[in-house]
Amino acid sequence: MAHKGRGFFRGAVDTLVAARQRQVSRYVNGALLMLDDETLKAHGYNRDELKKRGAVHYMF
Repeated sequence: MAHKGRGFFRGAVDTLVAARQRQVSRYVNGALLMLDDETLKAHGYNRDELKKRGAVHYMF
């Protein structure tokens, strides 16, 4: 997936960073979904939109 003129390793790092960003986004969405609707609305979030974006709940 490396772009023309960019090296293989740069393309690999870009792909890795993009995958990590998606993982973090799902984690944050999962944490936000634990909040009540009133709190979500007060901070500009919508439960249905968060669900559409995907969520992962990690139990540590």
